[in-house]
Amino acid sequence: MINLQKFFKDDDSDAQRFMLPLLPLRDIVVFPHMVAPLFVGREKSVNALTEAMNNDKRVFLSTQKKAGIDNPTEKDISNIGTIANVLQILRLPDGTVKALIEGKNRASIERFIKNKDFFQVELSLVVETDISQAEKVALIRAINTSFDEYAKLNKNISKDLVSSVASITEPSKLADTIASHLSFRMEDKQRLLEIVTLEDRLALLLRLIKMETDIFKTDQRIKTRVRDQMEKTQKNYYLSEQMRAIKKEIGGEEDPSDELKDLEKRIKRKRMSKEAAAKVRHEFRKLKMMTPMSAEATVVRGYIDWLISLPWYDRSKVRKDIEEADQILEEDHYGLKKPKERILEYLAVQTLVRKIRGPILCFVGPPGVGKTSLAKSVARATGRKFVRLSLGGVRDEAEIRGHRRTYIGAMPGKIIQSLKKVGVNNPVFCLDEVDKMSMDFRGDPSAALLEVLDPEQNYGFNDHYLDVDYDLSDILFITTANTLPEIPLPLQDRMEIIRLPGYSDYEKYHIAKDFLISKQIKMNGLEGKNVKFSKNAVLTAIRRYTRESGVRNLEREISSICRKIAREVLQEKESDTFKVTATSVQKYLGPPRFKEVQIEEEDQVGIVTGLAWTQVGGELLYVETLIMPGKGKLITTGKMGEVMQESAQAALSYVRSRAERLAIDNKFYKTKDIHIHIPEGAIPKDGPSAGIAMCTSLVSAITKRPVYRDIAMTGEITLRGRVLTIGGIKEKILAAHRGGIKKVIIPKENEKDLKDIPANVLKQLEIIFVEHMDEVLPHALIIEEGGRLFKDEKDIPFPIMPEEVSQEQRSALI
Repeated sequence: MINLQKFFKDDDSDAQRFMLPLLPLRDIVVFPHMVAPLFVGREKSVNALTEAMNNDKRVFLSTQKKAGIDNPTEKDISNIGTIANVLQILRLPDGTVKALIEGKNRASIERFIKNKDFFQVELSLVVETDISQAEKVALIRAINTSFDEYAKLNKNISKDLVSSVASITEPSKLADTIASHLSFRMEDKQRLLEIVTLEDRLALLLRLIKMETDIFKTDQRIKTRVRDQMEKTQKNYYLSEQMRAIKKEIGGEEDPSDELKDLEKRIKRKRMSKEAAAKVRHEFRKLKMMTPMSAEATVVRGYIDWLISLPWYDRSKVRKDIEEADQILEEDHYGLKKPKERILEYLAVQTLVRKIRGPILCFVGPPGVGKTSLAKSVARATGRKFVRLSLGGVRDEAEIRGHRRTYIGAMPGKIIQSLKKVGVNNPVFCLDEVDKMSMDFRGDPSAALLEVLDPEQNYGFNDHYLDVDYDLSDILFITTANTLPEIPLPLQDRMEIIRLPGYSDYEKYHIAKDFLISKQIKMNGLEGKNVKFSKNAVLTAIRRYTRESGVRNLEREISSICRKIAREVLQEKESDTFKVTATSVQKYLGPPRFKEVQIEEEDQVGIVTGLAWTQVGGELLYVETLIMPGKGKLITTGKMGEVMQESAQAALSYVRSRAERLAIDNKFYKTKDIHIHIPEGAIPKDGPSAGIAMCTSLVSAITKRPVYRDIAMTGEITLRGRVLTIGGIKEKILAAHRGGIKKVIIPKENEKDLKDIPANVLKQLEIIFVEHMDEVLPHALIIEEGGRLFKDEKDIPFPIMPEEVSQEQRSALI
C-alpha cells in the first residue's frame, strides 16, 4: 500500500504539503478541537474513510457549498476545511458507516488528485496570524462575557461547557470551541473556519454571539407576549390542533387543507344564481385566510355549506299526462271533485304554457277529510317530490325567514331547510295548519308568509340567513286549514280557497270499503286471512260509533276491530274466515256511543231543530223556548255569543210586530218572561244562522203549536222577517242527513250551494227554500185540522198563493 500521507517539498514553495482522502460534508462544518459523529453513506465517502483507516487514520473534511448535491464535483466543495483523526468507525447493517472524528488543523486544498474510488487532495496547512497580548486578552474577555450571557438565556447550554470555555486561554481554540457548539448559519460557520487573521475571526465570533443573543431575547420576548395575550379560546385552539395532529397520525381525521380543497371542488361544480355564486366565492376567500378551528371559520363554513347544498336549479320532471294524473287522484281519494278539477286545470295549463308560476291553493275543511293526504296525492299525480311543514303553534317570524348570521346558532328558516331536505326547487310544498299560527313579541309568522305565498314576489324570496334571493315561484304551494276566519285576510287574498266539506255516510262507506279496510287489514297483519266487512257493519260503525265530518275516527274504529280479529286469529288457529256484521261490531267495539238518529221522539212545543256549522263539520242544534209569567224579560242561556243574542232579540221583535196576524195577544211580552235556551251549555255558540229557528221556537211556545220533529232549519232573520243567506250549507245538510231529518228549510239565496252536495243525500231530503219568515212557519208548525196559522187570509205566505198573484200584490201584502 502506498503511503499517500507522506510529506514532501514543492519545488516552488517552502510550504509543507501532503495528500489525504477527502470526505465532503453536508449540513455540518467541523472545526479543530471538535469531536463529532458522522453518518457516511455515499460510496466515495465510505471509500475515503476506508483509505484513512488503512493508513494513519487521518482524513480531510470539507463542507459542500450546496448540501442538496448528492454527487459533488471539485467546484462544489469548499476550499478550506479541517484535517481530522478518525477515532472510531462502525459499519451499520444498511451499508452506511458511523464514524467518530476529532478535528485537528485547518488546511487548504491545493489541487485534486485523480482517483476514481474517492476524492483525494493535496493540502497545505493554514497558518494563522497572531495578535498582540492586549488585544488577545480583551477579545477573549469580551467573548467569554457574551457567551456567559447567552448561556444564561439558553438552557440548552450545559454548565460543563460554560466551565470548559472559561478555562480556554488560547484564542484560536476558544473561537473553534464556541463556534462548534452554537447554532450559527452554515455560511457563518464556514466564514469562521476560513478567516486566517485571528483578530478578524474573534471579532466575527463576538458579533455572531451577540446577534444570537439578541435573536434569542427577541424570541423569548415574543413568546412571553403571546403567552400573556393568549385567551381561553386560543388555548382551546392549540389543544384542538394537537388533537388534530394526533388523530391525523392514527388516521382519524382529514387535514383541514384537504377539507378546503374538497369544498372548493364542490363550489366549482355547483350551479347557482349569479348573486349566490359571487357570495360563495367571497366567503370562501375569507375562509382560506382564517384559522381552521376559529369560531368565525365555523360560521363561514356552515354558511357556504348551506348555499351549495340548496337546489338552485335541480328540479323534478313534472308529469303532464292529465289522464294519468286523474287516475292517480281517483285512486287515492274518493270524491273531492272540486280540488281534483283544479289540479287537472293546472296541469292542462302547464302543458300548453312552458313556464307557469305555481298556484297557491288553500284546502279548508274539518279534521279528517283528507286535506294533507290530498296534497300528497297532488305530488304523486304531478310527479313532484312532496315536503310538508307544520305551522301549528309557530309564533316566531324567524321560523319562516331565518335568523341573521350575527346570532349564535343562526340557521335559515323552515322554508329553506325543507328545500334542502327535499333536494329540488319545484316540489309540492304543504304548509299544514296555516290557521294555527300565532304571534308574540318575536313577530308575526303569517306576515312573513305574505312574501312566500305571493306569486308576484316569491321569485326573489330573501331569507335572513342566506341574505341572497331564492326563487320559490316554481313551487306548488298547498296550505291546509280547519277554519278560514283564523287566517289573516291579506294571506287569504294570496291563496285560492278550496273548501273540503265533510263526507256523507254514503261517501264514508265507500272510503271505508275502498281504502280504510284494506289499509287496516294490511297494517294489522291480516293479509292472507279472509276478513270481510258487511255493508251494515260499516254503516253501524259510521252512525253509532263516530260523529265526525271526516273519517279519522272511523279508521280508528276499523283498526280496533282488526286488532281484535288478529287476537282471534292467534287463539283460534283453525279458522281463517272472519266476517264482521252489524251485530259483531258491538261485540268488538262495545255499546254504541251515539243514537242512530238524533231527532226528538215526538213533536213538541217550543223545541226546534236548528243546524250549526263547527270546525269538525255540521251539527244539529236544538232551540228550546219556555213562556213564564213575568214582566217581559228575555232570557238567553246556553253560552250564546253576542251575535246569537242579537238574533234572539230580532226574532222577538219580529214576533211582536206580527202578533195580531198570528192571533197572539199584543201585550204578551208585558206579562210573560221568555227563556230561550240552547242545550250543551258548556260549548260556546255564536252566529246569526239560528235566527229563523229561534223565531219558530218563539211562535211555537206562544201559540202552543208543536213543531215537526223531522224538520230542521237554518237562516238569518231580519226585523222585517226576511231570511238571509248563511254559510256552511253543505256541512249543515250533511248533519241533517246524518241525524235522520226529512225536511230542511234554507234561505232561497243558498240554492246555488246545493251543487256541492252528493245527489244521493239530496234524494233523501226535501229541501225547502224560503225568503221570508212567513214562509217558514207553515212548514214548521203543526196546525190542527181546520185551523189557521194566520188571522187574515191576505196574510197567507207566498208559497200558498195562486200563480196569478202579481209581485206587486205580494209586496203589498208584506
